[in-house]
Amino acid sequence: MTNRKFMELAITVAEEGVKKGNSPFGSCIVKGDKVVCVAHNTVLAKKDATNHAEMNAIRLTCRKLKSHELKGCVIYSTTEPCPMCFSAIHWAKMDAIVYGTNIADVKNLGFKELTISARKMKSEGGSPVSVKGGFMRKECLELLEFWKKKKGKTY
Repeated sequence: MTNRKFMELAITVAEEGVKKGNSPFGSCIVKGDKVVCVAHNTVLAKKDATNHAEMNAIRLTCRKLKSHELKGCVIYSTTEPCPMCFSAIHWAKMDAIVYGTNIADVKNLGFKELTISARKMKSEGGSPVSVKGGFMRKECLELLEFWKKKKGKTY
């Protein structure tokens, strides 16, 4: 599997979540070249503001690997992690974040995002986590468009 395949898994799980009435966000966590888990946003379904795709993926990965430290792991997220998710990625000691769309993209859709970028969090906080944005941006924007066209959506 390539980086592209990992992001495709995140997009696919996000689409599945949208079809179930959730927000358009998905994540895939990889260790080495193996997928550990994929997860989508379940804030609305679970009525829990912390159930972002990244947080769900981190929880599942910690359980699966039986560790709170996720050294050697990379998280692929369809959208740039918010400050809560970035902090969890940092505290889990993940190696890297790879994301598609950015915070401004989802803010423009009406989501109430804090406008602190992952790069700023990394810089200001002195985090060693590698940050790569804009990966498969076009495909991740298509995911947001898919959600935007959905009737009866909730933010």
